[in-house]
Amino acid sequence: MSDMPYHTALTPDQQLSAGLPQAWPLALADRVRFSELDPLNHVNNVAYLIWFESARVAYFKHIGLTTYRSAASEPRIVIRRGEMDWLQEMRADEDYIVTSRTIGMRNTSFTMAQEIWSNGTRRAAFECVIVLLMPDGSARMPIPDHIRSYFEDRSVKRPTNTVSHSPKALACCRPCPL
Repeated sequence: MSDMPYHTALTPDQQLSAGLPQAWPLALADRVRFSELDPLNHVNNVAYLIWFESARVAYFKHIGLTTYRSAASEPRIVIRRGEMDWLQEMRADEDYIVTSRTIGMRNTSFTMAQEIWSNGTRRAAFECVIVLLMPDGSARMPIPDHIRSYFEDRSVKRPTNTVSHSPKALACCRPCPL
């Protein structure tokens, strides 16, 4: 994968030639750095979360959700819930690809799936619920129409199962008006 451009959105052909089983809306290549290793000489668990965060930020810019330049007019983007699976260790100087896509949406939130791939093997997976807030944080913000259209064009569905957003699940928090 050494001919892959780092920190640049990979084309579907580049993704497939790197061993991904399918192309994702956004995939970014990079290489493990020495600073990301732990005392056991493999990638520290925190590094994966940082890689996913960097890819999420790039994805939000890629789809036009935010530029991160106008806090007064752009939505606040927060993770409501996240679940991580570490599947196989990674070591120094491994090339990898972080993928990002939306797999579900509601009125003010959407669910993302992200994966890390190296040498044709899925190494980690992260799924999270993203909630949009008004720029001042005062209330939830509906997904903008152009983003909703982007998701719909890619067959992102509204979930029929509302377990994660049910009132009972949020009994410890304020009501969740999704």
